[in-house]
Amino acid sequence: MSEVSSASSGPREPRSSVVLLCSDPKSPRIVAALQVLRHLADTTVASGERAGDVLTHAGADVVIAEEWVGTADGRQLIAWAIQTQPFAVGILLASSRSGATSASRDGLVVLPKLVDAETLNTVCTLALDCAALRRRLGRFEFEHTEHLPALRHGGHDDGQGVERYEGLLVFSAPMREVVQTLRGLEDSDVTVLIQGETGTGKELVARAIHARSRRRQGPFLPVNLGTIPDGLRESELFGHVRGAFTGAEGTRGGLFSGADGGTLFLDEVGDATPALQLALLRVLEEGMITPVGADRPRRVNVRVISATNQNLAERVRQHRFRRDLYYRLNVFSLRLPPLRDRADDVIPLANHFLRQRGRPPLVLSADARRALKAHRWEGNVRELRSVMERASLVCKGREVGIAELSLSRDVEEGAAPATIGDSFPSGATLRELERQILQKTLALADGNQSQAARILGLHESTLRFRMRRAGIVPSRRATGS
Repeated sequence: MSEVSSASSGPREPRSSVVLLCSDPKSPRIVAALQVLRHLADTTVASGERAGDVLTHAGADVVIAEEWVGTADGRQLIAWAIQTQPFAVGILLASSRSGATSASRDGLVVLPKLVDAETLNTVCTLALDCAALRRRLGRFEFEHTEHLPALRHGGHDDGQGVERYEGLLVFSAPMREVVQTLRGLEDSDVTVLIQGETGTGKELVARAIHARSRRRQGPFLPVNLGTIPDGLRESELFGHVRGAFTGAEGTRGGLFSGADGGTLFLDEVGDATPALQLALLRVLEEGMITPVGADRPRRVNVRVISATNQNLAERVRQHRFRRDLYYRLNVFSLRLPPLRDRADDVIPLANHFLRQRGRPPLVLSADARRALKAHRWEGNVRELRSVMERASLVCKGREVGIAELSLSRDVEEGAAPATIGDSFPSGATLRELERQILQKTLALADGNQSQAARILGLHESTLRFRMRRAGIVPSRRATGS
């Protein structure tokens, strides 16, 4: 049975708090530890199923956990807590040498499970001081990065003062907060769930996380689960042996094998079927995969970063997504703001996309800049990129105006992009129309699949899937970017 109790004394400093996670809150060892901790800060002890709920709402400065809290991994619980309080300090009460070694690699403070009162008092005092310093430093860095570029450049939004972080272009305060959070993830191996609307740049953020991780020398493999047919998802992810199903003419390793030693990015993880959810859970818990048709599993060493534009917590409540898998994926949660909530990024990003065209630089007219900032951007950064791609293709001079943006006609009224080409013949089937749209867009982009995907507002893997389905053979230039 789970139990939660709290004890408070005079606080060490405002908002100082400690959470102690253990299997048996009534054991003499835990009672003795509480007597030490409650003199340092507000202290909460939790066990069993309530541990996750307590961590979510406690906002702890220090999280102390036994190596195993019931059946839960104490290291995972500490990582779960730090996702909401990046300045928090984690202390693991290790009962095994392997657990202590692993926790040390993860940057946790390690104490023996039977720690004495004096050592616990000393270490926890230092941990609280460290958490307070981290909080102050984070506040200072946020204020510094938020205001300094505007002061230095007079508040211009044309790209001056833009921060670059592993492919991310950042100007607005909301995105500076995201980058500040990403810096806290550097050199870690924690499992990350990225949430945000379609087109907010979830894959780009996942690539940035990988590039600053311990696995940066390993592969980064992205896969959009929503674009893989239901019957092929397990084969794509875990591989298959020869003869496992019709068409399996050879053995294939799968994406988890391909990402061994690196990172696998699972986009649209909310689309995973119940069977696939169970298979993913096993990989995250045991590090084992079983190829389709195989009779024995094999071990892989893969970091999983997942993303979704769905509300996974709500899907869990609706029993449409496994609760245990949700907690495994959501060890660290990162939410990307929509472009309409970060208007200061619109013009710098628009200028960046124009510069990528590889032609004499184009400039935005004053009216175009106002129109871009006033637009709702329901498609977020992906929509902005598509608009600027089309504008650069139809612009005849050096200045991009409202007419070239075609915001009201192409985006707001939902008309087909004017740059795709002629109207389509009546009587054509939906599949025929899709094939013609893909062919015309690829021709417009000179066979460049990355550019064609941006023009259509699609993920590049989605474009490739639709090309294969339509029988379109990519040209030799199709893989350029």
